[in-house]
Amino acid sequence: MSATRTHRARWAFFAYIGIAVVAISIGTVLLTPEKRLPVYQPSDLNPALVDEGVLGHEDHRILPFELVNQNGDTVRNGDVSGQVLVVDFFFTRCATICPLLTTNMKRVQDRVLSDDRVRLMSHSVTPVADSVSVLKAYGEAKSVDSSRWWLLTGDKTEVYKLARKSYFAALDEGDGGFQDFVHTENMVLVDTLGRLRGFYDGTNLDEVNQLVQDLEFLLGP
Repeated sequence: MSATRTHRARWAFFAYIGIAVVAISIGTVLLTPEKRLPVYQPSDLNPALVDEGVLGHEDHRILPFELVNQNGDTVRNGDVSGQVLVVDFFFTRCATICPLLTTNMKRVQDRVLSDDRVRLMSHSVTPVADSVSVLKAYGEAKSVDSSRWWLLTGDKTEVYKLARKSYFAALDEGDGGFQDFVHTENMVLVDTLGRLRGFYDGTNLDEVNQLVQDLEFLLGP
């Protein structure tokens, strides 16, 4: 075989390999489903989670709020504008699901500690008992970093309204009165526009890991 023919054969081989690599890459992209996260509207959810007053809403965003964090700072929805939120509900004296919820929120905190695009918010469902000083001590005991994770107290009616009409985190009905009580394992993921993007069992490590993946997806590269 002449040198010219050998040279041509070599280039044909490399061209074939190149075409094959491109074809495989294109096929992989086409066959791999694009990751998407739904935007949840009230009509998409279990009706037991949705207050009848907002059931027909089709552009749901989290409601305005005014609460107090463990540092004694008044915080409002404007203070988290443009941030991705991870939200749950707990109380410091809880001995059942709340310790596990807090442990798993700590896992999330540790993954996003240096990212100021993220805010974790744990709302006390016994706000009268969970004063600022109680939340402060609880946060210190649980290694909560208040620069990334707020433990929130405030008016009970407002907290319960947020649980039922904003984040749809609680199955039970109530009016936020004296005998009303919310106890939920749900963690809720909220995007930068205040839209609900995911619900997770905060006591289940696999679901918490999925929450972290979805959170990182929302943040982008």
